[in-house]
Amino acid sequence: MMQRRQFLRHAAGGTAALWTAPWSLGATGVAPSDQVQLAVIGVGSRGRWMMEQALQVPGVRLRALCEVYEPHTAQAHETLAGLEVPVYTDYRALLDQESELDAVLIATPLGVHAGPMIAAAERGLHIYGEKALAFTQDECDAVVRAVQQHGVHFQIGHQYRHAPRVKRAVERILAGEIGRVTHIYAYWHRNNNWRRPVPDPAHELHVNWRLYDTWSRGLLAELGSHQVDFANWIFGETPTAVLGSGGIDTYHDGRQTYDNVQALFTYPSGGSFFFSSILNNHKMGYQIHVMGTEGTAELRFEDAWFYYEPWRPNSAVPKREEGASWAQSTPSLSVEGDRPYDGPGAYVELPEDDPGGSADYRALRAFFEDLRADTRPWADEVVGWNATAPILAGQRAVRTGEPQIIPTWNGG
Repeated sequence: MMQRRQFLRHAAGGTAALWTAPWSLGATGVAPSDQVQLAVIGVGSRGRWMMEQALQVPGVRLRALCEVYEPHTAQAHETLAGLEVPVYTDYRALLDQESELDAVLIATPLGVHAGPMIAAAERGLHIYGEKALAFTQDECDAVVRAVQQHGVHFQIGHQYRHAPRVKRAVERILAGEIGRVTHIYAYWHRNNNWRRPVPDPAHELHVNWRLYDTWSRGLLAELGSHQVDFANWIFGETPTAVLGSGGIDTYHDGRQTYDNVQALFTYPSGGSFFFSSILNNHKMGYQIHVMGTEGTAELRFEDAWFYYEPWRPNSAVPKREEGASWAQSTPSLSVEGDRPYDGPGAYVELPEDDPGGSADYRALRAFFEDLRADTRPWADEVVGWNATAPILAGQRAVRTGEPQIIPTWNGG
């Protein structure tokens, strides 16, 4: 075991040959001693997708699965196209018995993130953990301490950090292309009930766990954590306070997590970030608007644009004659400086030699490359903590209607 770990820490010299080798499920064209031995804990829809993406990275070999819901296990085997691997229903048994593992991919429901993350770190295994980091603030603290105490690599599942158009847009924003950023508005709106079909009502919690407080922090955690991380990235700091609102206003079907949430985060240097997620209207969809003193960047799943807005002097407000209404004294309800900016935008192009692949694939590839080179992942455990602490405080703000102070990571 130790020899394998030492190899993975010091094999950076052979990385180029490894990552260009042909691949198949478990047969990558790479010598067995050079392969990363991976286990996947949690193979619901997200876990299966991430497993599939991981197996497209040359040199990654799947050694074991862990899942408590048998239909998910059956679907995982279909994804594996006949590749037989051991299946466990208890992650502790998997970690105890699979002695040749190098890394684990954890995609369990949020409420059970911390246990396998901490146990894997204690066994010296590298970890790719889906967001958010953990279910409670104490669990977040414990995960970071375990990772750092045992010296393992950890990457949080903020895959949009690895999306090339997002990265290019952020580089231009941070270079000052739209001036000083003061506000970020983010939306993730859908028009569906967020439910999934359940063949057996006894397994409602296994399938629709996002709707219940036992395992989920709802829309703010499942969707908003990506945008909070984006705002942290742009502002270069973490928020200190949050206001929130929301409720169950459309889908009165027994769910516990809200079907709409809105949160406003305040950053110490004066920036503000607003997040909205609703489940009864898709007009806004997924969008992020980054507003600066010289323009705006708009990012969507499919594209990104920059708009360079000229500064507008204050327009003179017409003087009303005595006894005249406002409508009689001005032909418009808006003076020129109040009209929305509708000038041309600049499209964010991708490099011509971009290799393609999903953001998830790129994030996983980066994780395995960092593992082999013994370099700290860019989206590491502290990045995960810095996005999750605001989410947990935001959840309290939404539920209580009271402003919340957000803690900061102090390194211990």
